[in-house]
Amino acid sequence: MEKIRKKYTSEYKIFAVGLCEQYGSALRVAEELGISKNCLYHWRRSLGKEKLTLQKTSDPDKRRKEMSRLRKEVRNIETERDIPKKGAKHLLQERRVRYEFIRENSDIFPVEKMCQVFQVDRSCYYKWLKKIPTSRALRKVYITFEICRIYHSSRGTYGSPRITKELAAIGIKVCRSFVGKIMTEHHLRSILKLKFKKTTISSPKHPVAENSLNQNFKVGRQNEVWVSDITYIRTAEGWAYLTIIIDLFDRKVIGWSLSKSMKATDTSITALKKAQLSRPLVDNQKLMFHSDRGTQYTCKDFVRILKSNQISQSMSRRGNCYDNAVAESFFKTLKVELIYHNKYTTRKKAEESIFEYIENFYNKRRRHSALGNLTIEEFKSLDTISY
Repeated sequence: MEKIRKKYTSEYKIFAVGLCEQYGSALRVAEELGISKNCLYHWRRSLGKEKLTLQKTSDPDKRRKEMSRLRKEVRNIETERDIPKKGAKHLLQERRVRYEFIRENSDIFPVEKMCQVFQVDRSCYYKWLKKIPTSRALRKVYITFEICRIYHSSRGTYGSPRITKELAAIGIKVCRSFVGKIMTEHHLRSILKLKFKKTTISSPKHPVAENSLNQNFKVGRQNEVWVSDITYIRTAEGWAYLTIIIDLFDRKVIGWSLSKSMKATDTSITALKKAQLSRPLVDNQKLMFHSDRGTQYTCKDFVRILKSNQISQSMSRRGNCYDNAVAESFFKTLKVELIYHNKYTTRKKAEESIFEYIENFYNKRRRHSALGNLTIEEFKSLDTISY
């Protein structure tokens, strides 16, 4: 069978000879162009003897188009040569590895050409590329994880404002609306605060103090005003009575007791002694103790302890829960965040649960809106720095 000889234009021959001069190797050019090296040598000799010249044409545009085509062809040849040179180790790798090489070098080589060299379908590559998460998507995944962690760490009590503040504390700055959107997407809702019925037993036989506090819950220093109250907690063994004392300065529960009786010795007096140990008065500090008119606070034994320590007493007006709003608010928070989600079989179990909540969560890690959504520990640090 007779072979069909390829015909090359004069422009192509001159262009090929020019490449020899550029690269300094006729063998290399012949291999890349797919022609015989003997032909290339012949063309070079013919050009030297001026036997090879450009054909005259009446259409200069045609010649420009031909030169442009030749340059494009050479560029394609060079690209097809350089791609395997750089990605040779990826040629026999699995498809995902080849896709990654194409993505990483898309600003150097044409994607279409790389797909041809690596023998992968271009449409398949683009489908794979769309599944790769962007840095923005990865950041959202990370923030979502932190939001869920903080939410569950807070026992489901934090809403978007406190979670936003907690994120800022660990260096993640996002707006509250974004946090709220993520919480909605993952069905994370802060526990709603329900109404709490207050029960105070007073005695007309005991004298009561004036309401010196007068709902002024902002104080300037530690050990300026303590507030106290008592609430009921149901257990399988019967009622347990929780007494707490809070320092208005940083809203910390500085003393508390859980008892099975309503006697002052088991409730208000025990909690007061713990508060004095936690925050002893120094340098003749003037302290006000505010409570409701319950018998635990009006009885002689309790009043005697206050007077012996030069602590003035203040009491809420009859039937006005707002006069002791801070203590009432704490009990509402405690019941919604803890008590209503547990059924205590014994008073001991209730005491262990409340201890863990107050000492390990409320006093250390919980963020308080009254403190600008800071924890008590963070607020204490800021106060120390200011001094």
